[in-house]
Amino acid sequence: MMTHRAALEVLAQVRSEQVVVTTMGSVAIWPQLSDSPLDFHYLPSSMGQAVPLGLGLCFARPGRGVIVLTGDGGLLMNLGCLVTAAQFPVPLYIVLIDNGLYEVTGGQAVANASRTDFAALARAAGIGRVYACGSREEWAAVAPEAVTGSGPVFVHLKVQGEVGKPTPSAPRPMADQIARLRSALGV
Repeated sequence: MMTHRAALEVLAQVRSEQVVVTTMGSVAIWPQLSDSPLDFHYLPSSMGQAVPLGLGLCFARPGRGVIVLTGDGGLLMNLGCLVTAAQFPVPLYIVLIDNGLYEVTGGQAVANASRTDFAALARAAGIGRVYACGSREEWAAVAPEAVTGSGPVFVHLKVQGEVGKPTPSAPRPMADQIARLRSALGV
C-alpha cells in the first residue's frame, strides 16, 4: 500500500496549472512538494468543505482546473458534495486520500472504513470518471489522465494510515494564501 506522501509525489509530477486545494493531512505534505501561488491550504474547520470550495473555484474561474485533496473522514462529513459536483461539467478533480483514520485528530478509525466503497459512491452520485488505486504504480499509471480533461473526476487512493501525527499548520496565514491565489487567478 502506498504512503500519503508517495500519493502526493505522483500528483506533484503530473500537476500542471490547476489550483490545488489541500486539507488536513495533505497540508503537512503538499508544501514540501509544491510552493505554487495556485496551492491553497484550507485548514480552519475544513473537514468536509474542500470539495465545495473546489467547485466554487471552478465556477469563479471557468476552465481553470481544480484538484481537491480530501480525506475519507472529511468526505464522509459531506457526501452530498459528490451529488452536487456531478451536476456540473467542470474541471474538478477530487482526489480522496483514504487512510481509514481521522489521522490528525488522534488516529480514530473512520466508521466502516474497511467496508465503504468510495469509488462506488462517486459513481452512484453521477461522477462519470472514477479511478481507484491501491498502489503507487497503479496511481502513477492513471494520474496523467485522471487530473486532466473533462470533469468532474473522482480518484480514490488507498494509503497507509499513521497514528500519532500532529495536526498540521498551513505554511502561510490564510490572508496571505488568499492574496496569493487571487493574484495567480488574476482577480
